[in-house]
Amino acid sequence: MPPESLKARKARTKKIVARLKKAFPDADCALEHSSALELLVATILAAQCTDARVNIITRDLFSTYRTPDDYAKADPKAFEKEIQSAGFYRQKTQSILGACRAIVEQHDGEVPDTMEELTELPGVARKTANVVLGTWFGKNEGIVVDTHVGRVTMRLKLAPAAKDSKDAVKIERALMELVARKDWTWFGHAMTHHGRGPCTARKPHCPDCPLNALCPSAGKV
Repeated sequence: MPPESLKARKARTKKIVARLKKAFPDADCALEHSSALELLVATILAAQCTDARVNIITRDLFSTYRTPDDYAKADPKAFEKEIQSAGFYRQKTQSILGACRAIVEQHDGEVPDTMEELTELPGVARKTANVVLGTWFGKNEGIVVDTHVGRVTMRLKLAPAAKDSKDAVKIERALMELVARKDWTWFGHAMTHHGRGPCTARKPHCPDCPLNALCPSAGKV
């Protein structure tokens, strides 16, 4: 099979988007939150942890810590125990408390709403910034690429496989070229839902997949 041209891949992506909109019309972030701060904290906690587990942790966490100043003044050892079940709790504690200190000291206690300012916060990379910007602030600055999005887009041959965080950025750039900007935030959420549904990691359910006819990997995984 000859390599697929960019024009052909864009046309196929348009069909994929149309089918995803039928399957996941209201796809949204699965992390429970009621503010930009809560979403930022939850997203940091969600690194290499399930959203379901994070939602369990934050039900208590968000009742204790309500402002960036609350986090900034938290005792790191005590905080580690509160988020321990999320895994990598020492690094996540440093990231969350550090980011909140920066928010208090540099942004008057308000979570910033630009990519540049968010990614300058300790522990906040492009993926986390995309979640906050797109989900809370409604700004389509990029496409969130988590493990599900990386796996599904690899199978769909829309972008290269994700091996590390640098490759995740490459995947994002490739997808941004294929997907209309107005759909960037929704697309990331929809692909995540799809990766948790029919296109699971171990045994995808290709016969029941709405993208079956558009996927080069259908029946081959």
